[in-house]
Amino acid sequence: MISLAVCSAKGGVGKTSVVLGLASAALQRGTSTLVVDLDPQADATSGLDVSAQRPHDVAAVLRDPRRRVAEEAVAPSGWVSDHPGLLDVLTGSAESAGLDGPDADAEALKSLRRALRKVDDHDLALLDTPPSLNGLTRSAWRAADAVLVVSDASRFSVAAVDRTLREVRALRPAPRVVGVLVNRFTQRSGEQRFRYEELRSLFGDLVLEPLPDRAAVPQSQGAGLPLHALRARTAKTLALQFDAVLDRVLEKD
Repeated sequence: MISLAVCSAKGGVGKTSVVLGLASAALQRGTSTLVVDLDPQADATSGLDVSAQRPHDVAAVLRDPRRRVAEEAVAPSGWVSDHPGLLDVLTGSAESAGLDGPDADAEALKSLRRALRKVDDHDLALLDTPPSLNGLTRSAWRAADAVLVVSDASRFSVAAVDRTLREVRALRPAPRVVGVLVNRFTQRSGEQRFRYEELRSLFGDLVLEPLPDRAAVPQSQGAGLPLHALRARTAKTLALQFDAVLDRVLEKD
């Protein structure tokens, strides 16, 4: 199983929307996927239309990473009710906020990695983290093979991306950095074009093609459908971009 931590040091960049877009791309190509919802808001769990009640959730797994607890925290996505096991969710919980302190000890940070080793019957794990670099995100980094940094094209994006990359690269062993993905990009905005070029000047080829701000994203979420199921031209164009990002995630070094 390849595990990808999707993270950001800055809120409001649409990180969970990126996770849902990647889950949609994986579903489209038949890649079995486990989404791990580490954000206390649990938006990925909601967005993936999880309705089944489970005895445990991600907070319980982080406290007790035994196989039984981990298995009982996994629920099927409503996107694939007719294909069990193709897209599952390690369900989010508001209780995980209590585990997101800045001073988590080394053993606590290993809990997620231990748990994922016991529910590794998927090809891909997408770890949706909170908009911070505290305990939950650091747990994801410890469990991840690769990291995708999500940003926007704003004044504060450079500092947030720089801090995230420096902290990821300081890890031993360090996960592979897939890239920096600028989300909700508006081409007609001179300010956003300037900030995007600033990111490219600093981080070079790590900065991927930006994802445009499109109505298809809230439409798919509102309908409880994967992005790739929408027929609008803008949705299909955006879906192709998520396909390209997923290709980078799955490529071999």
